[in-house]
Amino acid sequence: MKIVAVNRKAKRDYEILETLEAGIELKGSEVKSLREGNVSIKDAFAKIEDGEVWLYNFRISPYKYSTAFVPDPERPKKLLLHKREIRKLTGKVAEKGLTLIPLKVYFNKRGWAKVELALAKGRKLYDKRELIKRKTLEREAQRAMKRYK
Repeated sequence: MKIVAVNRKAKRDYEILETLEAGIELKGSEVKSLREGNVSIKDAFAKIEDGEVWLYNFRISPYKYSTAFVPDPERPKKLLLHKREIRKLTGKVAEKGLTLIPLKVYFNKRGWAKVELALAKGRKLYDKRELIKRKTLEREAQRAMKRYK
């Protein structure tokens, strides 16, 4: 499994409740550009529209050796999921006010481009501060234990 991009900001800004794997519908030279790692998922999110899942703000830069057809880097990409998965997600997103965010983009063993989607709930500012405080305390405790040994 080759990991292309990771959304580090997601775990800080959101509380991840559930994850699932989805395929991406890519056009032309986007696959080659993705293999090179010319991708940004920093502010990406997914929406369910008309029974299909679309990924927005997912930027794949144009492949530099491409000649004829160059797809728009900012275009929304369709995610490939089963209908029952989409129905389940639709219910959860509508009912509880959750959002769909990509955690990482990778190529699986068969060479297919995949996105790890997370069903997440946004964190408040005070929750983020508390999380940072807890992590620093744990880090200091680990350092103290290491020095003691």
